[in-house]
Amino acid sequence: MKIFNSMSGRVFAILLLGVVSATVLTWWLAFGERQKTISQFRDSHAVERAEQLLQAIDALPTESRAAFLETAPRLGLRVTTLPIISADHVPRSPYASALSERLGKNFTVISLPQKPEDCPIITRDEHSIRPPCEALGITLHDGSALQLTVLPPRGPMPPLRPEFILYLLLFLCSIAVLAYLVSRMTMRPLSLLAQAATDLGQDINRPALAEQGTTEILQATKAFNAMQSRIRQHIQQRTHMLAAITHDLQTPLTRLRLRLEKVSDSELREKLIDDLSSMQVMVREGLDLARSMDSNEPLKPLDLDSLLDSVCTDATDAGQDVSLSGKSNVTVLARPQSLRRCLNNLIDNAVKYGRYAKLSLETSGDGDKKCIHILIRDGGNGIAPDQQSKVFEPFYRIESSRSRDTGGTGLGLTIAQNIAQQHGGSLQLSNLAEGGLEVRLTLPVKSA
Repeated sequence: MKIFNSMSGRVFAILLLGVVSATVLTWWLAFGERQKTISQFRDSHAVERAEQLLQAIDALPTESRAAFLETAPRLGLRVTTLPIISADHVPRSPYASALSERLGKNFTVISLPQKPEDCPIITRDEHSIRPPCEALGITLHDGSALQLTVLPPRGPMPPLRPEFILYLLLFLCSIAVLAYLVSRMTMRPLSLLAQAATDLGQDINRPALAEQGTTEILQATKAFNAMQSRIRQHIQQRTHMLAAITHDLQTPLTRLRLRLEKVSDSELREKLIDDLSSMQVMVREGLDLARSMDSNEPLKPLDLDSLLDSVCTDATDAGQDVSLSGKSNVTVLARPQSLRRCLNNLIDNAVKYGRYAKLSLETSGDGDKKCIHILIRDGGNGIAPDQQSKVFEPFYRIESSRSRDTGGTGLGLTIAQNIAQQHGGSLQLSNLAEGGLEVRLTLPVKSA
């Protein structure tokens, strides 16, 4: 089950199983001790009743004993006369030994073999049964011998009352609620840390976590906030460094371009200007790459259909073969400029290497897991499956079709992937059966 795949579900199950197991074990031990105590009490009570009966019989005159013995079955015992017997070498049962100790030396108590059919029949709940019994031979102080048939003192287990079932269900429900609350309380800080780590990948400038909770959680929170601060500082330093390099290179590159105009050899001049233009493009895209990893642009409600329509219109006005089909009808929280740069890079790549770009929309999931898929298809040669993951690496170019001759720097897909990940989405590449490449930009739909 999916619930047991989560840490919270497993903690809940372990707590519930542990408490219920401990309760069952405690109840079993307590019930066994109670049954033992009740059994001992019943045995003692049965011995006491037999002692009282025999003492009364022994105190009566011999001629009055027969009349008294007729009342013995009403006491749960059956007493009959027996020829005088000898106790020599006759084993005694625990019950016989206990009764002998209570009666004293004036009485002789021995165990007699008893046949099941000699046991009395009793009626319980309109059913007649013949339970096992025990026969004792008892010699009174005057030498008279009696046979005492004793039914077992243990009664049947009482049935479970409806109140017991109700109390048991209430107990289990209370234990389940307690285990659920404990698991939620224990796992909530970990869930917050996991969500913070996910948000950190989308926004390095997200607010720091509140440093509160138990000692271990407080320590983990402080370490997480310190890690976020260091990562943000490193990215900012790199961005500032690239921005400074870009700014410092612009002036000498501009002067160099002006001086190249004075070169008399037109062929050499064109080659040098082309190389210089490539250098300027690489510097600008390097800065764009750094900015894509450290975007300070705030999240805003964004009509995705309007953004796609605007991007496609701009591309068409620029002379690119771009078309859009379908509507998403969703408004999401996004960084408009960053998402526009991502779409522009994907469309430029499709047109540059596949002659055209056809955009379409798909949706999947529902509720909090709803996603919008922006599909961008071109008519190029596609990308070999073993290289589809490598094209997201910075400055990686496919020599066969995506080389420096086409004007690419190998940063377009890297920037697009960084922006997609900042929005909690992803980029996937796949070759079409009819030829061409399909780029799938997946974005989670979050209510504005």
